[in-house]
Amino acid sequence: MGTSQDNSPTARDGVRLPHRWLPGALLILVLATPALVHAQFQEPTSDELKMTADPKAPGAAAVYLNVEEITNDQFHTATVYARIKVLAEKGKELATVEVPYLSAVRDLSGYSRITDIKARTIHADGTVIPLVGKPDELLLVKKVSKNGELEVDSKVFNLPSVEVGSILEYRYEVSYDERIASSPSWNLQKQYFVHKAHYGFVPFKGFITGSMGVTHQCLTDARGRTLNTILWWTQLPPGVEVKRDGFGRFSLDLNDIPPAPQEEWMPPISSLLYQVLFYYQFAANNQDFWVSETKLWSKDVDRFAEPSTSIREVVKGLIAPSDSDIDKARKLYKAVQTLDNTDFSRHKTEAELKQLKLKPAKRAEDTWAQKSGSRQDIALLYLAMLRAAGLTAYDMKLVDRSNGIFAAGYLDFDQLDDDVVILATGGQEILLDPGEKMCPFQTLHWKNSGASGARQSPDGHYAATTAFQASKPNTLLRIGNVDVDEHGAITGAFRFVMTGQQALHWRQAALMNDEEEVKKQLDHSLEPAVPEGVEAHLDHFQGLDDPDVNLIAIVNVHGSLGVATSKRLLLPAFFFETRSGHPFVDQEKRLEPVDMHYGEQTTDQVTYRISPGLTVEGAPQDTKISWQDHAVLVTKSSSAPGQITIGRTLARFFTVAKPEEYQDLRGFYQKVAAADQQQLVLTATQAGKGN
Repeated sequence: MGTSQDNSPTARDGVRLPHRWLPGALLILVLATPALVHAQFQEPTSDELKMTADPKAPGAAAVYLNVEEITNDQFHTATVYARIKVLAEKGKELATVEVPYLSAVRDLSGYSRITDIKARTIHADGTVIPLVGKPDELLLVKKVSKNGELEVDSKVFNLPSVEVGSILEYRYEVSYDERIASSPSWNLQKQYFVHKAHYGFVPFKGFITGSMGVTHQCLTDARGRTLNTILWWTQLPPGVEVKRDGFGRFSLDLNDIPPAPQEEWMPPISSLLYQVLFYYQFAANNQDFWVSETKLWSKDVDRFAEPSTSIREVVKGLIAPSDSDIDKARKLYKAVQTLDNTDFSRHKTEAELKQLKLKPAKRAEDTWAQKSGSRQDIALLYLAMLRAAGLTAYDMKLVDRSNGIFAAGYLDFDQLDDDVVILATGGQEILLDPGEKMCPFQTLHWKNSGASGARQSPDGHYAATTAFQASKPNTLLRIGNVDVDEHGAITGAFRFVMTGQQALHWRQAALMNDEEEVKKQLDHSLEPAVPEGVEAHLDHFQGLDDPDVNLIAIVNVHGSLGVATSKRLLLPAFFFETRSGHPFVDQEKRLEPVDMHYGEQTTDQVTYRISPGLTVEGAPQDTKISWQDHAVLVTKSSSAPGQITIGRTLARFFTVAKPEEYQDLRGFYQKVAAADQQQLVLTATQAGKGN
């Protein structure tokens, strides 16, 4: 990752030109070098036609032979070119090409159009099948459902007559509004291996040397600030750099780009991939940007959350003068949690909003008056109420850790997308998450823990990071009785007692789905956990509507368990671990960090009640397996007449493990997997044999 005065990111894209283009202005200067000329179709080599596998990408279903993306802000165009070899059936999926308005240009939806598409399929025998038609005829709208409504996400076109062994070749061009200047994002890693890639960027004319000094035209951002610098942020392999020529044009060439990593429990993949982000910027460096943007954001927060007379009156009615600071904060938290959080309720149409007389909140009192708001609106309303109660409180803006990781060199304030509130009392700071519906007081949703961003502060220090989740608040206790007959048929019931993040997950799921759907989701989550031949179904929840109590799920199980011989019945000792996929046991190496989201502790206490015709011959050994300061497994069993109780606790104290820690992590889980394969052996008694 690299940053310097001229290679760190900048402000927002899609910046407007404050003045119209002069007639013919785009014809003043035509800049083109061989490195930046649009790629033309090329004849495949005989080796490419005969290729059935790629030694550089063993087992790959396809490989990219060439990739090229060129953005020309002089002419307001961007082009994408690719050549792909299909090596297996799955690779045929690349025949559907997505044009996301545009991968090379950010934030131009509604301001761009596809002006040219050329594509062809070349079979292994050299036969060429061209794609015929105009862009409007070839493009299909791809829609995705969001909040119950269909929304356009992108457009696609499909290459014809694709077979295993085909070479796919296409080029398309996007033209964007001449009033717009936009800097590109180069996302270098694809789903499949890339042999050769070239990227180019010709900036807006005012940033190009020799552009005849058109100084009366300038770029401004959303706040009216003049943008006079191009900065860029990179995440690239060692030794690879973006080049800038004497005219101020940029290029990047790479060979042998590995595919995007696909490993269990990775951090958000967007934070891991090779990429280059360009920006037109008002700031000269990172510090100037963040200081300026954070001050402006803080002023906006204070303006929204200023305690008005109406808010002060509401607060007076909710708290008592004798309440402690924590009691005041708790009562106000409970009050805002009762509001309709629109991030967790069904999206309302414009007509419904108009009928309900709901408008976007401009001040905290708007959210309270409408009894409705987004998670951000509710967080800032809570901030206003704390301040109205005479408490010291600040806002903190974070990157949602389920979507990304904060990058200080990526100078875009919009990467911060979640708000938490900091309450300063008794010499300490307490983090609160009022914008997360059903989140208990003094608890953060895991996506806001271990997350970085900007905060309000009395001392001018704005950078901040929240702590990772500890394991103790996040627990799952599965306790139950299972009746076993001499043939291995079982029936039983369990109480799943959840605290912390698992409880929050199911409570939020219940907000966004009906009861039957939530039952289906929980049943589905149990399928890989219970033994083969056993079914588990949720009967009902207890405490689903109250985040201040333990969430309890009553689960019924039935089916056939274990293997019966003439004299013995062999059962899995650990009911919920019989066929669970222990993470990291099979993966020999690790390229990326392991992100388990939060620390947690899972405890199982299963009592097998055996029929009179059976006795316990063998039970699992008591075990303690430890990865020092990271995780521990403890198992223990105890017998009584007609039954045996087997306990298992796995406590994981870590959240993120570095790649260099992977072998220790893997070694721990290998030992856990081996311990979990132990069996419970039951023997038929003489009385049982006679039956």
